[in-house]
Amino acid sequence: MFLGYNTNGLAHHAPADAVALVADLGYRGLGITLDHGWLNPYAADISEQITLWRQWLSQYNLRSVIETGARFLLDPRAKHEPTLVTADAGERSRRIDFYRRAIDLASDLGSDCVSLWSGILHDSAEPALAWERLISGLEQVVRHAERRGVVIGFEPEPGMFLESMTQYDELRRRIDSPALRLTLDIGHLHCMGETPLADYITRYANELVNVHIEDMRRGVHEHLQFGEGEIDFPPVLAALQQAGYQNGVYVELSRHSHAAPAAAQHAIKFLQAAM
Repeated sequence: MFLGYNTNGLAHHAPADAVALVADLGYRGLGITLDHGWLNPYAADISEQITLWRQWLSQYNLRSVIETGARFLLDPRAKHEPTLVTADAGERSRRIDFYRRAIDLASDLGSDCVSLWSGILHDSAEPALAWERLISGLEQVVRHAERRGVVIGFEPEPGMFLESMTQYDELRRRIDSPALRLTLDIGHLHCMGETPLADYITRYANELVNVHIEDMRRGVHEHLQFGEGEIDFPPVLAALQQAGYQNGVYVELSRHSHAAPAAAQHAIKFLQAAM
């Protein structure tokens, strides 16, 4: 495994400067959050952007994953909307189209996966209807991923319709595809009380395609700098190593862009010591 950094924690940097910073600090991967100015799949110059990102990843010998959690890319007034569980079918189709574009970008860049989640259920739909919306949309996304030879890393997210590993198990029962695997966020496990963390890593080792990491407190979904929360990291990293995990462990500090150089440096020093 190797350490990476998510670009959602570099929001105030130009992309070229951010890539150089991450590589110079010793990270070996980038979680590229598609966003305004950051490999935006709707940009008129997307072909030129793809060429630049290929050059940067090659120049710095960086692996990558495509992240799809931009806050206001699809709707400037509603965070993360629309999603796969949004009530309006036309709006859900916009999210599906976005995921298809993300898959195409992952194929173009040779990224390890496209990471995505269910979204928040904002209306009063019964669970059966919410599941129907999610499965109907995600099946379309997964089939496109199969055609493009791309892997989807589905991420359970606290507060969203699919937030627990038990629900992830149900998702895998409903959609059977080698292109659908797991993005495991270490902080989310702790937040949800899904512990011991090492046990979950061992249990889902064969599903893992992407790992997010940050500190967190139980019951509070807030991404914290390492050492500011409750997580004991050496057993977590040891479990990943023992599981034979070969992909990236991506630091996700989306609220630390105002201090990105210091935050990224602290994070990699902390994790290297914990390893």
